[in-house]
Parts: sequence; structure tokens; C-alpha cells
Amino acid sequence: MATVSLTLDEIFDLAKKTLLANGCDDETASILADLIMKAERDGSLSHGLFRLPAYVTGLKGGKINGKGKPEISKLTPSVIKADGKNCLAPMVLNKGIPELVNAAKENGVAVLAITNSHHMAAMWPETEAIAEQGLVAFACTSYKPAVAPAGAIKPLYGTNPISFAWPRKGKTPVVYDMATASMAMGEVQVAKREGHKVPLGTGLNKEGKETTDPGEIADGGVLLPFGGYKGSGIAMMVELLAGALVGDNFSFETAEKDNNDGGPPSGGEFILAISPDKISNTDWDKHSSEFFDKMKSMEGVRLPGERRHKNRLDKGPRNINEELVKKIKSLS
Repeated sequence: MATVSLTLDEIFDLAKKTLLANGCDDETASILADLIMKAERDGSLSHGLFRLPAYVTGLKGGKINGKGKPEISKLTPSVIKADGKNCLAPMVLNKGIPELVNAAKENGVAVLAITNSHHMAAMWPETEAIAEQGLVAFACTSYKPAVAPAGAIKPLYGTNPISFAWPRKGKTPVVYDMATASMAMGEVQVAKREGHKVPLGTGLNKEGKETTDPGEIADGGVLLPFGGYKGSGIAMMVELLAGALVGDNFSFETAEKDNNDGGPPSGGEFILAISPDKISNTDWDKHSSEFFDKMKSMEGVRLPGERRHKNRLDKGPRNINEELVKKIKSLS
């Protein structure tokens, strides 16, 4: 695979220039370009520049409002509602998370219920940002059907990622971000692009047979949930939290309403923030640190998020797929 070397600033500038050329205002372009750059910086390649052409597709087709601003309202002291007004989710998060953080610190627990926004980024940025404020965070969102419930061969669930973050005083949060599918569709698409096979159990081809060919899964096939019935149950939970609970669509309803242009569809997101300072009657940070130390003392174990945090210490350039860079440059 041919690559080109880009500095982090060049990645940001390339993304921002492309977004500005395709209908975003400066604030939206800056917020999303920063998110894309950080994904490349941290090694989350399936959520970095790889996603930019799809964002552009949604912007050019008018599905996404690149100049829109969310409407934030406080339904109760602990419930924040954010109507995305069809803008990109990073813009909604930029405006909604500060309100969520304030509410959780004041009341102990708070929820941010997001509707009508377009989410296609990784989810660790929102939970990590909340944890950096000393709060425990959980987030989930659905998508269009790509995952078959356990026992089925047709999709019903989205890849339905969940993210959890735990704060640590004076240290980076412990944070994980995972699809409830056996593999995120973006990772399957990257494997297809780069000619890699995927593990058996990742998905089925269009005939309903297991395959290790990512192209057969991405093009007419279906992903499987991780862990069989266990992952399937968690994926169902995400559908309910990010759909019915927040007042948005289930994945199958999203598909019925989407124009299928390849850009991220409109949907909901559920975010929960919890204050350990308000809830715990012990030194929660010392106690949890002892637990994490116990984990790390076990050979082969690393804390979730450690690799990403280690990657970001490297401020040098990143090697980006050359064909991807050429495609992005053609969009601006």
C-alpha cells in the first residue's frame, strides 16, 4: 500500500479545507477537522480521513447541514436534550457536553439525549472529554442495519458502538470504544481496501455463509454481533437507548428514511455522565487506582485506551493511504 507522509497540522488543514469547500462553515469545519486529525494521531484510522469522503457526500447532497447549530434545552435539572437540526454530531457534542458536565457535577447524574444529528466518528472523544472533567461517562449510538441479531442472517441492528470512560486524577482516563458488532464496519472497509482478511465470525456473505473476505461482508453481506447472544443483547440495548429513549429512530427506521447517498444518516445518541464525587463515600480515585494496578500487574494486560494515549505522544507525521489523500484533494 502506497502512503504519503502528512504532519498533524497538514491532516487538519486538508480536512478543514475539504469541509469548507463542501458546505461547512468555519466553526463546523474546524471542529470536525480537529476530530479527524485526532483520530489519525491516535491510530483510529477507520474514523480519521477515511471517513471524510462520506461526510462530503452527505454535505453535497444536502442531507447534512454543514452550517447548522443544535438547539440545546434543559428538560429537568438532570436531562439535557439536543436537537441536532441535521448538523454533524461533533458540533452537537461541542455545545451539549458542557451542559451535561455542569448538570452531572451539580446533581450527581445527568443525561444528554441527542436527536437529528449525523454521527460517524469514533465515540471515545465524547466519553474521554467527560471523564477529563472528573466524571464517569457512557455513550451509545445506532446506525443503519448492518448486523444480524443472533440466529438471523439478515441485518436489523446498526454496528451500535458503546463507549465507557473512567476518570483518573492526574492521569489520562481509562476509556474504551467498541462496536457491538464483531468488528466495526469501518474496519471491515479498511481491510477490504488494503486486501486483508478478517477473522471467521466477523460476518456472513450475501448467501448467509461465514466468510473471511471483508468485501463479501461489506458488499451485500452482513456483520455478526460479538459474542453471539451476548453481543446481540447489548446491540438491542443500544437500539432502545439511542432510539426510543431519546426520541429518535431505530436503525431500520433510519434506513427507511435515509437517501442512501453514502453519507452518515440522521440518528440519535444517548450519553450518561455520573459524578463519583457525589456518589462514592470512599476515596474512589485511590480505590479504582488500586484496581487498575492489579489489572496491570497481570502479564499481557493493558488498560483500555493506553495504546491510543501512547500514540498521541508522538507528534510526528503520519503515513496516510496515498489513494485516499488523492481522493480527498479532488473533493476540494
